[in-house]
Amino acid sequence: MLGVLVASEVKLFQDGIAALLDHADCVRIVGTTSLRHALANVAQLHPDIVLFDATRPGNLEHARALTDWTPAPKVVAFGVGETATELLALAAAGVAGYVRNDAAPDDVVRVVLSAMRGELVCSPRAAATLYNHLALLSRDSCDESSSSSLSKRELQIAVLLDRGLSNKEIARALGIQATTVKNHVHNILDKLNVRRRGEAAARLRSVLRRRSAEYPALPRANGVS
Repeated sequence: MLGVLVASEVKLFQDGIAALLDHADCVRIVGTTSLRHALANVAQLHPDIVLFDATRPGNLEHARALTDWTPAPKVVAFGVGETATELLALAAAGVAGYVRNDAAPDDVVRVVLSAMRGELVCSPRAAATLYNHLALLSRDSCDESSSSSLSKRELQIAVLLDRGLSNKEIARALGIQATTVKNHVHNILDKLNVRRRGEAAARLRSVLRRRSAEYPALPRANGVS
């Protein structure tokens, strides 16, 4: 039997969820608690699952504390609206599963059991949201890796490429020869495995903006901003 701790600031939620799960043959309620005292109860009761109230955004901080505990119980959220923002916040907090706010009583037991098996019960839309976010993270990681291989001078030139400047304009802005700029552009394209300046600028654009504070100040030249 799985030991479940129910955590919520609302006593009605505590008792209602506990009563619902108490009828399941495979679940044993080890206690109910407020979110503020959930960690202390985990240390004392050692539940397999903590079912916590996610109806308020601020409650997620308590979930993060629970998932950071060693050994950490499986943390399952209930009262989730299944918006993209909620799903990504829950995933980032290490939550193992969630119960939608329109779920039927049997769904709660199903989600708890699935979470214990390392499975996630979710709608196709939710799965697509998580999958797409993973793809974005993977792409950003590749972009970061590519940009990290560029020298400071190449990064400066990449910034100016993103602004649409020509080799001559970049040379004037940086106080170097146009042929030197041409060589740097060639190296940038080679390191990023692209053929055109526009492709290099597009690949680096999001990374450059996130890391703009790291770049050396760019000198100004006549007509170049």
